[in-house]
Amino acid sequence: MNKSPFILSIAGGGSTYTPGIVKSLMVRLADFPLSEIRLYDIDKERQETIAPVVEKVIRDHSETIKFTVTIDAQTAFEGAHFVFAQMRVGQYKMREQDEKIPLRHGVVGQETCGPGGLAYGLRTILPMVELIDLVEKYASPKAWIVNYSNPAAIVAEGVRRLRPHARVLNICDMPVAAMRNMAAILNADRHDLDVDYFGLNHFGWFTSVRVKGEEKLPQLREHIAKFGLLTEDAAQTDPQHSDPSWVKTWRHIQPLMDAFPEYIPNPYLQYYLMPNYIVEHQDPNYTRANEVMDGREKRLFEAAREYKETGILPDAFHVGVHGAFIVDVACSLAFNLRQRHLVIVENKGAIAGLPYDAMVEVPAYITEHGPEPIRVGDIPRFYRTLLEQQLASEQLLVEATLEGNYEKALEAFTLNKTVPSVIHAKKILDDMIEANREYWPQLHKAYIKGKRV
Repeated sequence: MNKSPFILSIAGGGSTYTPGIVKSLMVRLADFPLSEIRLYDIDKERQETIAPVVEKVIRDHSETIKFTVTIDAQTAFEGAHFVFAQMRVGQYKMREQDEKIPLRHGVVGQETCGPGGLAYGLRTILPMVELIDLVEKYASPKAWIVNYSNPAAIVAEGVRRLRPHARVLNICDMPVAAMRNMAAILNADRHDLDVDYFGLNHFGWFTSVRVKGEEKLPQLREHIAKFGLLTEDAAQTDPQHSDPSWVKTWRHIQPLMDAFPEYIPNPYLQYYLMPNYIVEHQDPNYTRANEVMDGREKRLFEAAREYKETGILPDAFHVGVHGAFIVDVACSLAFNLRQRHLVIVENKGAIAGLPYDAMVEVPAYITEHGPEPIRVGDIPRFYRTLLEQQLASEQLLVEATLEGNYEKALEAFTLNKTVPSVIHAKKILDDMIEANREYWPQLHKAYIKGKRV
């Protein structure tokens, strides 16, 4: 197998995840050889703070890989073979608004679920399409974009509508993180797990978990009833998902399993199926955004400053399931490995009863031509109906984005299962439009026009 080195660009180079992802790449150079890594971000100051840390990670493993840091799209993507996209439009300042505005109205405040996820999606769809156009203009004709920008379901739907032929594979590490925890509980290697799963991104269920062919779902059910989706001592193998809020997330799977024990739910379903309980246990003045800013982001930026001053890089970032999964997927795309991964794909009949063009999350074989979804077949009415409602909310949100349509945005918010009523939906949407006026000019214009009428 020819393994000529690749040029890889990371769009969103100033992300706090970048050093960990690059470390994941460095320890897998034999599997995924690289001639150059390029960081690209529109926030020059932030990227230049992170870049020396990234370069140190690279040089600890290779003296020959070229390292480029740029805010120029042509420099970033010219001739690139792969682009990893990790956009956060509005950065943590807007994430904080996404979480706190709904909480002011007694509704779940979460980055990717509920009104917060809808707001984040409204900001991200068009910049993602712009990125695709830049990659197609400058990169290798066969370049793949591996996109893990949130909210993945909404971004994937927007891309499907606006750039249906783009070479983009949309992924999310949440199911893989759940698999990592399952493997720890079962005292197994994550790569030995073979799972069946169906749903939308952050809205799905594991229907089978096998280790070397042996079904482990009953054993996991018994464990989850006592400890949630955590090991008995709550030890975590990946610090990315071990902050206090994450420990709660893994534990909150218990009541979901008590109510519907047939399958193991994606932990994020707690926001949709038990929103009142979640709101009661959220601090409206200190959300997950604050936890990240005061934790992971602060540690990494302090480490970058210390490294600049002393030449010594503290251990301020980690290599977890997030980076490892991205490299796994890229390897399968690059070398036609046909590895089986959970990814976001066009349904095309994989889940019976859902629209052919729905963007669903299911197992697929990853080939050099893209994903080949594995057919799930029929699913019970309860789960299908939940998926249909969530899908309608996400699709209306995309239409609202593309049309600058206030009414469709309100419909999307109203349909979302985290939102109790249209009264809540309208108050939250209106507050979010004010907070996002620089990101949603068309929607803000439609909102102001409606007020005047």
